[in-house]
Amino acid sequence: MAKERLQKVMASAGVASRRQCEELILQGMVSVNGRVVDELPAFVDPETDVVTVSGRRIRRREPVYFLLNKPKGVICTSNDPQGRPKATDLVPPAERVFCVGRLDADTTGLIILTNDAKLTDLLTHPKYKVPKTYVARVSGRIEGETLQAMRRGVWPAEGRTTQADVKVLKSGHNESLIEVTIKQGLNRQVRRMLAKVGLPVQSLKRTRIGPLKLERLGVGKFRPLSKAEVASLQRAATK
Repeated sequence: MAKERLQKVMASAGVASRRQCEELILQGMVSVNGRVVDELPAFVDPETDVVTVSGRRIRRREPVYFLLNKPKGVICTSNDPQGRPKATDLVPPAERVFCVGRLDADTTGLIILTNDAKLTDLLTHPKYKVPKTYVARVSGRIEGETLQAMRRGVWPAEGRTTQADVKVLKSGHNESLIEVTIKQGLNRQVRRMLAKVGLPVQSLKRTRIGPLKLERLGVGKFRPLSKAEVASLQRAATK
């Protein structure tokens, strides 16, 4: 089997997040086949190499996948000093899982949680361009020039956004409903795009990641993904 980055293997085994695993390695708390590894990059064969953390051997875990309809006020991080509710608290605790990307606390909707580091990378790395779809309720009326500006791309601090697919679902004088599909993952990107074109967001909900849709799942509820759904997500990132 091809070798993988040590921190990735550790994260897949549920030790901690990749960044936290990197810190454990640099602190000299990780050994491979009896020898301390305290420098990065480091690579191991997860099938044959024996990896221990603080003297305890790690073992590969079976991958698990959940779709969660994230409520407002819930955050997508593994640790929070403020003690706010976390998305990981809403799924079964039998396996350590991580959010695939993030939704900010005020954004609701579809979030995937898994311990599969490879799938996480496929769905979040910019080069794979997996589309994510959001529905936003905004203040004001949506004009044609506004739509064209979002479709062409706007200019947040990181530089111009790539083209977005934008559809008006409902247009009124005081508020409108708009669907936005993006293939980037900038921090709070959809909110910032809408703010740039003068459309303050009242509410924002993610409804789709690649082929996976949020359908008939109550707020705060979750369900496991089927093998067919996992395979479809993998295909979406590699086609």
